[in-house]
Amino acid sequence: MAGQAEIKAKLAELKVLSPSGYALALHIRYTTPTFLFQTYEKKWLDHYSQNGYVMTDPAVHWGFENRGSRTWAELADLDVAGVFKAAADHGLKYGIACAVGEDASPSICAFARPDREFTKAETDEIMGHLHEMHALTDNLQALSPETAAALKEMSILYTHPAND
Repeated sequence: MAGQAEIKAKLAELKVLSPSGYALALHIRYTTPTFLFQTYEKKWLDHYSQNGYVMTDPAVHWGFENRGSRTWAELADLDVAGVFKAAADHGLKYGIACAVGEDASPSICAFARPDREFTKAETDEIMGHLHEMHALTDNLQALSPETAAALKEMSILYTHPAND
């Protein structure tokens, strides 16, 4: 299960780079990601979900139409629903939106921190990890059933940690 170990290591590295958490939606087909990893605090995840922010989140909308990365500050003009302000109120003051992949199966992600903007080196490192994770999870059918099941379980555990 080399793929699973590599992904687990990359998720841990991303957590260090993104101290306020992240949301990784890998290989979105139609409107559903194949894998979803979230490390934001539960209070923010609940607030985001209860307010239906995915429908108005500028990071999500930008990611469906673009590839690369943008800071949340660069996307602020698109934030008509106040998603970024609500995020800041929950300690997610600075962030980046990242998107990779082809239009039929993009991976769209957001990363946050409480203290400052991400540096170019940090953004480049995050994008490198994202490209690798996108490639590692590209073809669910090519993964062994055990690896696919383990990744799905990891996705659930990252989004719903047992200590909440």
